[in-house]
Amino acid sequence: MKLSFYFYDLETSSGSPRDGRIMQFAGRRTDEHLQPIGDPDNILIKLADDVIPDPFAILVHGITPQETLQSGITEKEFCKYFTENVALSNTIFVGYNNIRFDDEFMRRILYRTFYDPYEWHWKDGRGRWDLMDPMRMMRALRPEGIKWPVLDGKPTVKLELLAKENKLTQERAHDALSDVTALVELAQKFKQAQPRLFSYLLSMSNKKKVANIVDAKEPFLYTSGKYPSEYDKTTAVVKLLSHPRGDAGVVYNLREDPSEWFDKSVDELVKHWSVRYGDDLKALPVKTIRYNRCPAVAPMGVLDTEAQERIDLDPKLVEKHETALKENIEFKDRMQKALDIMEQEQQTRLPLDDSVDNQIYDGFWSQSDQRELQLVRNTKPSELSGLSTKLHNKRMRELLPLYIARNFPKVLTAEQRQSWDIYRAKQFTKGGKQNTVAKTYENIQEIRKNRTLNKNDDYLLTELQLYVESILPEPEE
Repeated sequence: MKLSFYFYDLETSSGSPRDGRIMQFAGRRTDEHLQPIGDPDNILIKLADDVIPDPFAILVHGITPQETLQSGITEKEFCKYFTENVALSNTIFVGYNNIRFDDEFMRRILYRTFYDPYEWHWKDGRGRWDLMDPMRMMRALRPEGIKWPVLDGKPTVKLELLAKENKLTQERAHDALSDVTALVELAQKFKQAQPRLFSYLLSMSNKKKVANIVDAKEPFLYTSGKYPSEYDKTTAVVKLLSHPRGDAGVVYNLREDPSEWFDKSVDELVKHWSVRYGDDLKALPVKTIRYNRCPAVAPMGVLDTEAQERIDLDPKLVEKHETALKENIEFKDRMQKALDIMEQEQQTRLPLDDSVDNQIYDGFWSQSDQRELQLVRNTKPSELSGLSTKLHNKRMRELLPLYIARNFPKVLTAEQRQSWDIYRAKQFTKGGKQNTVAKTYENIQEIRKNRTLNKNDDYLLTELQLYVESILPEPEE
């Protein structure tokens, strides 16, 4: 099959892949020249009754849980459709902030329904690309051909604002299909305006090509949402350390004079490296770059005079700071020790929760596991419960009853239904006074009190409250 692109977007029940679920999936396939092929996909996915949506999310996309139940399909049905009709060989999946957001939701829905969570974006010639940072790099280096919006006095690449400025087709922002339509047209406009940069950044979806640039240990340009808007999110960096988790490196921001860090102890470096947004302590100007996340990187040679002025980056200063780093080997040694300490602390931290839904990263499925995944998928709903003793993998055994209850509730026996209700009650009430139900009601009240709501907003909040009341398990007598 020839290369094709599949542009996709999700609307979800919350902003967290850990506890959120996909409510709407939309996508559009194009050929290698970005011309649409066939009809788009626009699918609602039934919300299982162990999940309560975030009211803020509902107000953004306007989809109620009741709507998914009435017009949607189960997660199982969706994943079957996705793997058989969407994740075709030689497909490059493209989104907008999908690496950090949409792809994570997709991995987890596949994991919950006994599919491999990763094969859809690497096997049989498939791949993935995130268009957000390439758009940022275009704005910084080669902005001609697109009208660039400003929000609150700062440059922005928000899709809805780019669509408005460039008269792209977008009937309603935060509707997945509308966002996909706008994204396809934005990609077409990017490619037409700057074809060489478009093709180059697309090639950076190959982690080996990213590694070639980063591991050369020479300065290169890097565009990331972590960098300041005043420089169009773009700076020059150089690799300082390899990351112990592999396929990643720690890079230093060469805008910053490294000499102020040379006398810091290992413990001080750890503190400055661990600074969170809003903290008073100055952050260490380093960042982890992961080669398999399609970073927007480019050689220093593409930085022409106009781009230098636009992002206020002086190549002579970059060279000076790089030389200082190279000459101070002791600083690099202390940075390595600081990284080792931070990794040890990371490994000893307790997980946010121990639910099997969030054990996706506890290990890849083995070949024998893959056979058991297929066994579960191919078994009739009425016979699924009998598989529990045949599954060797502990995660699979724990996932199975959840999979049955969420996708085939009609086959549950009275005893299984009771167990499911007990499980749901625990999910809804864990956290004490800050449990999911209490927080949902509190957020609804806060929104009604502090916002001016139109009729549709009021309708959405009312429907959500009614839905929550309808799925709460009966209290035990």
